Amino acid sequence: MATIRKKGDYQWHAQIRRKGFQNQTRTFDTRAEAEKWAAIVESEMARGVFRSVAEAEKTTVGEVIDRYEAEILPGKKGIAPDRARLKTLHGEFGSMILASVTSAHVARFRDKRMKIVSAQSVIHEINLLNRVLKAAAIDFGIVLPHGLPTALIRKPKKPRGRDRRLEPGELDKIIEATGSPELGAIVLLAVETAMRRGEIAGLLRSNINLKKRTLVLPDTKNGESRVVPLSSRAVDLLSSLSPRISGRVFGMNPDSITQAFDRACFRAGIDDLRFHDLRHEAASRLFEKGLNPMEVASITGHKTLQMLKRYTHLRAEELAKKLG
Repeated sequence: MATIRKKGDYQWHAQIRRKGFQNQTRTFDTRAEAEKWAAIVESEMARGVFRSVAEAEKTTVGEVIDRYEAEILPGKKGIAPDRARLKTLHGEFGSMILASVTSAHVARFRDKRMKIVSAQSVIHEINLLNRVLKAAAIDFGIVLPHGLPTALIRKPKKPRGRDRRLEPGELDKIIEATGSPELGAIVLLAVETAMRRGEIAGLLRSNINLKKRTLVLPDTKNGESRVVPLSSRAVDLLSSLSPRISGRVFGMNPDSITQAFDRACFRAGIDDLRFHDLRHEAASRLFEKGLNPMEVASITGHKTLQMLKRYTHLRAEELAKKLG
């Protein structure tokens, strides 16, 4: 039986002691509230379904975010963008008690952010909040009384994937406008291999085998290694590059590649083209060469064919040639 006693002039203290469970205590404004809580807890204990939410009731979301950032985030990919998103989440939910967060709070956050940033950005933020709350429940052992509130809301509709491909002559114009043999080589290698910006920037000479016409990417975005076959043009390109003391093939970091590429496109008079579009272009060219989806996925590193489809846009004129 629960012990309920008056605490001061205006509060009631309830305590439950039961074999096999930690002692549970709670303070209420009225005796009726204390008795109701005690009855619910004792019933759950009797049925073996009781899980204490005391930790969630004394922990703020901000404390969980800080712990996630310190203990879990360092082992993830894309740390920098997630750190920025965590600051946003901290500003919105940081002061809230973990147990008080509901789907309604997350929905209001979604609606507010949709007026400020893109739908894709909001999706990323909600997904990160979901990972933080899952870490609280799974890794930190904190019982969430409402479950995962992020699982009970509608996320914004994903924007349509970009379908920008290089027009005839654009690749040569960009390479000419780079004013840098290194950037020109990076652009050409991206089109020939479908490698990501970060994969190209981190490419090591020791991971290239020109005799076998392959290169190895030991640590990719999805956390798995990948072997990329090299076209004759890619082999000639890599063979022409001078070795670096650092062992890296290129000296530019990912952000510098993007900035320099954007400047080259501006000088070349080319609009609405991003460096990542070169990966789209490369995947589409592989299909146009006759490779099947599994072969293309092994080159690009896409885990699912649905993801690969988003990056692939075949030219109707090329398909017409196949029809005869």
